[in-house]
Amino acid sequence: MDALPPGWDTDIAVLELGGSSVEDRGDHLVVRTPANPDFHWGNFLFVTDPAAVGDAERWTAIFGATFPQARWLAVGLTRFPEDGAAWAAAGAELEEDQVLTSSSPPRRTPVPDGYTVRRLDGDDWERYIARELAENLRTGEYAPEEHERFTRARTVSQRELSDRDAAAFFGAFHGERLVADLGIVRCGERARYQSVGTDVDHRGRGLASHLLGVAAAWAGERGCRQWVIVTESDNPAGRVYRRAGFAPDATNAQAYRPPPR
Repeated sequence: MDALPPGWDTDIAVLELGGSSVEDRGDHLVVRTPANPDFHWGNFLFVTDPAAVGDAERWTAIFGATFPQARWLAVGLTRFPEDGAAWAAAGAELEEDQVLTSSSPPRRTPVPDGYTVRRLDGDDWERYIARELAENLRTGEYAPEEHERFTRARTVSQRELSDRDAAAFFGAFHGERLVADLGIVRCGERARYQSVGTDVDHRGRGLASHLLGVAAAWAGERGCRQWVIVTESDNPAGRVYRRAGFAPDATNAQAYRPPPR
């Protein structure tokens, strides 16, 4: 298999570090996360053959046979298809995320006034879960019960990675309230950011910029030489990442159909 682009390469590396299995079937990978069956992008196919990324009928059938209990469709693609009509006919939306990288760690900006920053530990993990669940209730993006199962299972994996020092998660606190957080995972010499988020009423104050630098320094001290972050192409946070020193590198392409609500 040819080397994967940095976004998917680190996506899959993070999953493997967290206990997911990756089966190479020649022209595609099967990624499974038995500990978190609600994790859509932990239980998916990844098409490694660039010539086959438009064959939606085939991949939809293989996904259904591989994940018969899944109510969603999640297929990663090594490149964006020229024609998305077949995927649209399968009820899937083609998505393209921006992958940004930096060969030097983002500088650490000052901590904004009124906040404290620390690595998550102990009771902080319950605060981390509570913040994620509250954000989902605000946006209504996912069904609450399923999202809570997913979040709790994912947090178990993240906490185990942190305990092994394969990853670290940092939070900004306003008093004892966790209002912003992110993680970073060591994937060889690459460091991959995870789950960057700030509460709506605390945005625009420089919390994410500060946390980016804190996490980068942690990874750099442990031998990482490239920093990778992935964001939706239309996400305003991309401006924050570019100001921190990240530059566009590649894209992550995928076909996704959410479960019925």
